[in-house]
Amino acid sequence: MSIPPLGPRCDQRGGPISRFIGRVALRLLGWRVSGAYPNLEKFVTIGAPHSSNYDFILAMAAILALDLRIRIMGKHTLFKGPLAPIMRWCDVLPVDRRAAHGAVGECVGAIKAADRMVVGIAPEGTRMPKEGAGWKTGFWHIARQAGVPIIPVALDYATRTIRIGNAVETTESLEADFAKLSAFYGGVKGARRQLPVSIPIGGNGRAQKPVP
Repeated sequence: MSIPPLGPRCDQRGGPISRFIGRVALRLLGWRVSGAYPNLEKFVTIGAPHSSNYDFILAMAAILALDLRIRIMGKHTLFKGPLAPIMRWCDVLPVDRRAAHGAVGECVGAIKAADRMVVGIAPEGTRMPKEGAGWKTGFWHIARQAGVPIIPVALDYATRTIRIGNAVETTESLEADFAKLSAFYGGVKGARRQLPVSIPIGGNGRAQKPVP
């Protein structure tokens, strides 16, 4: 199986064994990876559609196969007690929603402070979103305030392909940036549904307080 290599500037983890496990898992599942992540130290990557728990298995297999270190956001309280070592091993990024700038601000601050960091987010927020609810816009605010691009990834069950798209640099227009993402995800079929060609903006599309 041909897996696009990561550039030397990307945040990486793992080694030959984890790469082998990930690639074998994808082969056994009958999936492939197309496209490649850019050779950048920092970016936000989003994965959609998310309509099945099976998506997590595919995502983990791809992450292992690529050797990419992806940080996902989790409640800071998970880092207290016996779960703490597990959370750190899983590269969970602790965020305190009670902080002045909320989860978005906490994540932006972490990206700015790091030498290398890739943050992974499911923009639908849940695998069973309400009809017409639209995507959450937190990922856009994070990328915009941190000054990093968004890399879209599609789980296309029609072709059994994990497709990595081109970098989307955020602008002052959330609507225009979502239109670019819509063009990438148009026609992509998830496990239980197909993404709309036009991505509606969710209810939290209002501007959020920037991080100093």
